[in-house]
Parts: sequence; structure tokens; C-alpha cells
Amino acid sequence: MASTDQEGYQRGLGTRQIQMLAIGGTIGTGLFLGAGKNIAKAGPSLILMYAVAGLMLFFVMRALGELLTYRRVEGGFAGYAREFLGPFWGYATTWTYWIIWVTTGMAELTAAGLYIQKWWPGVEQWQTALAALVVLFVVNLISVKLFGELEFWFAMIKVAAIVMMILVGIAVLAFGFGDAGETAAVSNLWSHGGVFPEGVSPMLMTLQMVLFAYLGVELVGVTASEAKDPEKNIPRAINALPVRFALFYLGSLLVILSVVPWTEFRGGASPFVLAFDRIGIPGGGDIVNFVVLTAALSSCNAGGLYSTSRMLRTAGVNGDGPRALAGLNGRGVPVLTVVISALVMGIGVIVNAVVPDRAFEYITSVSTGGAILIWGIIVVSHLVYRRRVRAGLVEASGYRMPGAPFTGWLVLAFFAFVTVTIAWEHDTRVALYVMAGWMVLIGLGWLALRGRRRGPAGGAVPVSAEAAGRL
Repeated sequence: MASTDQEGYQRGLGTRQIQMLAIGGTIGTGLFLGAGKNIAKAGPSLILMYAVAGLMLFFVMRALGELLTYRRVEGGFAGYAREFLGPFWGYATTWTYWIIWVTTGMAELTAAGLYIQKWWPGVEQWQTALAALVVLFVVNLISVKLFGELEFWFAMIKVAAIVMMILVGIAVLAFGFGDAGETAAVSNLWSHGGVFPEGVSPMLMTLQMVLFAYLGVELVGVTASEAKDPEKNIPRAINALPVRFALFYLGSLLVILSVVPWTEFRGGASPFVLAFDRIGIPGGGDIVNFVVLTAALSSCNAGGLYSTSRMLRTAGVNGDGPRALAGLNGRGVPVLTVVISALVMGIGVIVNAVVPDRAFEYITSVSTGGAILIWGIIVVSHLVYRRRVRAGLVEASGYRMPGAPFTGWLVLAFFAFVTVTIAWEHDTRVALYVMAGWMVLIGLGWLALRGRRRGPAGGAVPVSAEAAGRL
């Protein structure tokens, strides 16, 4: 497998770190916090939505895995968008993915500030958010190995918490101990109005937050350029996703909704906190609060700073931004792009005191809208790649997406449907307005970029032959 534009990066991420990055990328506040509101909205039918969305995201990751094992390129999926869809789409993917995680990082920092207030209510929210940002900023500046080690332990905490929740819940169901022992039963999944207690429409309206819960699964594609033995580790991490989805999402929700009837959930409450409180475990609330805190820090660490800084470097390498963005220090860290991403996230620290109560929902809907665009671009890039393979124009990968191209079109149809559900509700419709405005900015930036490439006197600035053919 050839490598392109990877000079300078260090192979600092080992097998266990890649595996945990894959796990950590699929467990975040979307599950720990967002599931509570969705349970109140759709009841047990929410589990079906997690299953459907997980299947679609697995196909997306198999498509990305096939591209990654065909040829590594700078920036992961942004590089494939550039190669198979043209320079504009590589440019748009790079900057869109950057803004998705910058805004999500702001939300995660704000959430961290809220979590800390449970223990130290006298500490201002912005102070905790700032402290968390500074610590993660320093970690990302030191080396990718330290970043990977920190993310490994963040993911371990999340995994341990979910496994413990499942085991404790099963014990409650089997032996009836604890405060919830008398009412806990698997029949809670259907005995309070059925599996679809609110009907089909409310269930479908949960898809926006469900997809947000999966945001980060694509981080495997960003880490490929800094992974040891990616030909073996990347497919291994992707192949394990169905088991992880089934355990962490479906398994945890099945147990929680068996222990606690769905009718007791209300919007804004963590289902994990509620379940531990109902079981009556001493200190259960503090344990879960620590877990959701690490989940927020993990998301900000892996997505907010790591992936955004790498995407900005891609912009510098490929000419989609200032060349200075391409620089690496002696340890292979893109210092300038880490600094820029951290500074932009710092805006969230400054303004979080005036963010409305619904800010988290607005931000997650915007992030989901951007993620759908990114995931869609990955699938379309794969469709073009497979067409070129059939034409004998590019080398085939030994790691293939099952059912292609049918599964690719199925995923795109699913994403189109989710976009309709986002437009249907007033609270999430703002995401489409924001994304439309963002694409206008992307278009204007592209026009300015083309002007810069042509040079001040109208002479063309040299670019690659392939890029020149598409400009």
C-alpha cells in the first residue's frame, strides 16, 4: 500500500491505542446524556434506531476501510474526496470536518464545566472548561504517543463503566437485589405501552441525536497516517465495530430499560445516572458523573484537538489553506494547527456563560448535519473508487465493503431520510440553515483560493496534473 504526503508523521499509535480510539470514538455524551431525552420521546423503540444507525455506520466504515487499505493519503477521507471527487470536495471535506469538531469540542468543554459543578459548585463553569482545554492542549503538543495513551485510558474508563452497568443490571434482573429489584424485569421493554409506545413518528425523530452519538467512529480514518501497521490494525478495528455497537449501545440500553421503565425518564437526565440511582448503589451518581466527565474530555481530546489539527495540516499540505499549516515540529506534531484549533475552541469558553439552555441541542444538530455530509462524501468516494477498479484504472483493495455498490446507495438513502427528519422539527431545523450558510462560506473560500492559485497577474500557480484537470 503506497503512502502519500505522510512525511514527518510518527507512527506513534500502537494496536491497543488504535483499538481504543475506535471504541472511544463511538462512546460519548450522545450516549451518556442524549439517550435520556430520546428514551422519553420514543421509549424502547429507541433501541431499534440505534441498531439501524449502527448498521449504516458500519457500512460507512467498511467503505472507508477499503479506501484506507487501497492507499494511504494525507488527511484520510478528505484525501479520498480530493482524489475521486475533485479538489473542491477535498477542500470542503477538510474544512467541514474541522468546524464540526471545533463546535462539538466547545459543547464538550461546556459539559465538562457542568459536570465538575456537581462536586465543586463554587467553581465557575468557564474556569473548568478553560482548565480542561489547557491540559488537553498541552498533551496534544507533546507527542502523538502521549495523546494516544491518554485517549486509551479515557476509553478504558468509558468501557469499564458501561460493562459494569450491564453486569450490575443483569444481576438486578436475575437476583432482584437493590432498590430496583422488585420492579426490574425484561418485560419493562414492552409492558408500558408496547415497544412503540409513542408511535413510529417520534421514534424516527430521534435519529438526529442517535447519529450524533456515533459521531467520532470515523476517527480511525484520521489516525491511519500515524498508526503502526495500518494494513492489519485498521481492518481489525473496523471489523470489531458491530460487536462494540451491540455491547455499548444496544446492550446498555436493553439493560437500562429493563431495570428502569422508560416512563420514568425525562429529557435532560442521563439514563446511566438514573439507573444507578434507582438500583441504590452507594456513590453511583458520583461514579457516573466521573465517567461522563471523562467522556466529554475524551471527545474533546480525540475529535476536538487531534482530528481538527490534522485536518488543518491537510489544508496546508494540499493548498487548501496557508502553507504554514503544513508544518510539523521535531516530534511530528502539527503545532500551529493544534494552537489554532485550541484558540477557536477557546471562544466557546468565553461565551458559554451566555449560551441558551437549548445550545447543546442546537450544536449537536449542527454537528450531525455536518457529519452526514462527511459520511456521505466517504460513501460517494468509495462508489467512484469501485467504479474505477472495475474499469481497471486503480488497484483493488483486498479489504472490501460488503454488498457494494448496493449498500453504498442504501446508506446514502438513509442519510437523505435523516436530513428530512432534521428539517421536520423546529429545534433541529436550525442545523440546515447553519450548514447552508457554511457551504456558502466554503464556496466563497474556494473562489478566493482559485484566485490565489492563478496568481496576482492571472498566471497559473502550478498544481498537480490531476488537480489541474478538475479546477
